[in-house]
Amino acid sequence: MQTEADTHRADELAELARHVREGVGRLNWRMRSEADTPSPGPTVLAVLSRLYRAGTHTPSELAEAERMHPQSLTRVLASLTSRGLITRTADPSDGRRSLLDITHAGRVVLREYSISREQWLAAAMERALSPTEQQLLRMAADLMLRMADS
Repeated sequence: MQTEADTHRADELAELARHVREGVGRLNWRMRSEADTPSPGPTVLAVLSRLYRAGTHTPSELAEAERMHPQSLTRVLASLTSRGLITRTADPSDGRRSLLDITHAGRVVLREYSISREQWLAAAMERALSPTEQQLLRMAADLMLRMADS
């Protein structure tokens, strides 16, 4: 049986979750709009980021990891390959499958976009937050990363 205190705690956590989601969403939107480098697009960023962080994937593994339909990725992967941002090679253990990797050029695109967003964010933190608030934000960022990895 749930007590009144349990219900109150659940309501507080739900409100905190909404507040964090809204803050993260608005900050993400603002960083995209303020970045000096135009966004390559959410799907392109997702593919490049996944290959950068997690390494080689098959197209189906990539689709599953990003919760996308493989057919939705076909054009994106063809474009990224033709632009030299990813490579597609035959899987040595199964010639019917291909393996995708990010190239140096893909890393450069990803990093330039990230740097632009980080520069805006650093300037905004300098303008808007005291040193104590910056330290609190560092702690909150660590907590968010821990939640994301759990």
